[in-house]
Amino acid sequence: MQTLLILSPLLIPLAGVPLTLMTRKRSRLQIFLALTLMFTALGFSLALLHAVLTDGPITLQMGAWEAPFGITFAADPLGVFMLVMSHLVLAAGFLYAAGSTEKVTQYRTFYPLFFSLATGLSGSFLTGDLFNLFVFAEITMISGAALTASADDKFGVEAAYKYFYISTLAAIFFLLGVGSMYVSYGTLNLADLAERIMENPSAPLTAAGLAFLTATFLIKSAAVPFHFWQPDFHAAAPTAISAMLSSLVVKVGVYALFRMTTLLFPDVALLKTLLVIIGVAGVLYGGFGAAGTHNAKRMLAYSTLAQIGFILVGIGWGTPLSLAAALVFTFNHALIKAAMLMMAGAMASRAAVKSASFDVVVGVGKYHPFAGMLFLLGGMALAGIPPLNGFISKLMIFQSGVESANYIPLLIIGVASIVTLTYVIRSFIKIWFEPNLEAKPKDGDQLIAPALLIALSLILGIWAEPLVTLAQSVAAWMGEPMSYVMMVMK
Repeated sequence: MQTLLILSPLLIPLAGVPLTLMTRKRSRLQIFLALTLMFTALGFSLALLHAVLTDGPITLQMGAWEAPFGITFAADPLGVFMLVMSHLVLAAGFLYAAGSTEKVTQYRTFYPLFFSLATGLSGSFLTGDLFNLFVFAEITMISGAALTASADDKFGVEAAYKYFYISTLAAIFFLLGVGSMYVSYGTLNLADLAERIMENPSAPLTAAGLAFLTATFLIKSAAVPFHFWQPDFHAAAPTAISAMLSSLVVKVGVYALFRMTTLLFPDVALLKTLLVIIGVAGVLYGGFGAAGTHNAKRMLAYSTLAQIGFILVGIGWGTPLSLAAALVFTFNHALIKAAMLMMAGAMASRAAVKSASFDVVVGVGKYHPFAGMLFLLGGMALAGIPPLNGFISKLMIFQSGVESANYIPLLIIGVASIVTLTYVIRSFIKIWFEPNLEAKPKDGDQLIAPALLIALSLILGIWAEPLVTLAQSVAAWMGEPMSYVMMVMK
């Protein structure tokens, strides 16, 4: 039963690749199958979360090879927390794609590639091995690049090439980091590696491995100044995919940084200080970058740089409350950012020329008051206005900053966060209230998926206790790295 629970959230998306490929000539059946599989995977990931919270973490050693010699899958509170977040947003992404008017969603290979991306994400959060994390991260990267290259946007190919080359650089860093760790400790199993680093933190090449892995995960999380590929790539991708890239794919890097600072290198203060500095820079740069753009999707892509900055600051402070705050921020940001990118894409699909440029979508919202209400609620969540969930995220970050007396970075990110409100209000006014004689009533992408995500954001703002309690529980687990070691190496 435990084998079924831990493998199903990974194997169902993996099975979706060939199954949707086999039904490629029957589009309706392909869409029905894709939605059924993705929502089933979501159901299994929720069941896995319930099992982990009720009976404790689950470990699976493939082929009966005991750790550290075999391939380990580990469903611990952090991994399952990230898994549920990703499957929730992925299900919404598939739902949005099913109701999208973009040509790319009608390509026969769209859903197989989408499932490939989902497989990479699922595996990244469940693997207990550093090399397999590399493999799943690369599957995610290749799928995202292929989907972006086939986008309706004429800049899709250019953005995909840029992303591919930068990701290749990150992959080289990743392999150098993996190699350094293996040379130093003779293992890549995360639990075994953590135990050996605790026993001998000064082994040869440990510092090099730490540096390579840190650079890798900062590139993958699009942290400033490793972000330069992100705005083009996320803005050019098909809307259903850009919503996944900005809300989920960057979280692979964030997840790995959680593991590095709490499991592999919990005592390296320099790493945590670096994350705080980079996080503060990201909040500043991303906020002002978003305010200065002239495209709604690009604005939201820059906004992600700032939101990742908040998360890195929470990870860098490293207290139980700041880690819980970073987890809540991670989860809520995934919901909000996916919903807002879907709203931007939905309004672009209703413009005279299909584009998210403010010059084109200005005034389009005049004929769509329900969409306007959703965009406003989503914008409030992004800016951290109560009663939306974004308020809870920022409140916890600020509380953790006060608790740990980190007043200077707290002051900087507090002032910079006000910028979010300005660009959200500006975009809302442009799309719904500025006059545009060319704007006409027109159907476009369906709003069911963003409406569900924004409704969930509202619920998690009004009733935040379950998510906050869960995040505190996960943070407490991360504060005891030997628990993870014992779970895998028992």
